[in-house]
Amino acid sequence: MPLQNRVAPSGQITAVTARGKFMGNRGGVIHNENREIVRQYASRRWLTCVLEFKGRRRTMMSPNRYTELFFLDEAVALAAGHRPCAECRRERFNTFKAAWRRSKALSEGAPVLADSIDLELHEARINRQKGKVTYWAPLNSLPDGCFVRIAGTSYLVWNGCLFRWSAAGYDAKLIPCDDRAVEALTPEPIVKCLAQGYRPKVHDSLLAL
Repeated sequence: MPLQNRVAPSGQITAVTARGKFMGNRGGVIHNENREIVRQYASRRWLTCVLEFKGRRRTMMSPNRYTELFFLDEAVALAAGHRPCAECRRERFNTFKAAWRRSKALSEGAPVLADSIDLELHEARINRQKGKVTYWAPLNSLPDGCFVRIAGTSYLVWNGCLFRWSAAGYDAKLIPCDDRAVEALTPEPIVKCLAQGYRPKVHDSLLAL
């Protein structure tokens, strides 16, 4: 029986066998002694990490250790509201910060602190009722790397097309042809970073479609 540790673009944590290209966490322990998810997050520091780093080894959902979560790819992690880790993905975090700075029209040398990013992201990804924050936008206004939900299904915007997400990979390609309003799953501050040139790492299945 797979553990409940795979994250969907909606932010929901599900139990599936495949683990994807990235690991992450939501700021601490969100599982119990039976390795069951009992809350959505521990703090507002939601991170996306590499699967391996400096030879460190972990036992999944160990007692009193942060809960390991997995994502198909970085685009899914961003849609769920996770940013790059500043330790194991330092270069990507710096690239993300630069896009964040541009999205705020800050000067090149202006400091961008992880705490301030996490505070703004938390307000943009989850509401007081612990529900996913989404917003509506014209489909053709959304940048590559953004996830949208159409008729209950999650799609990735990439190179002018829509790619249908599944836990195992992307399995269908559609071509958006209008400016209809769609529900954006990726938090708006991250969408603005994508529009400023941050390009997420995507799953190999995308390239086969």
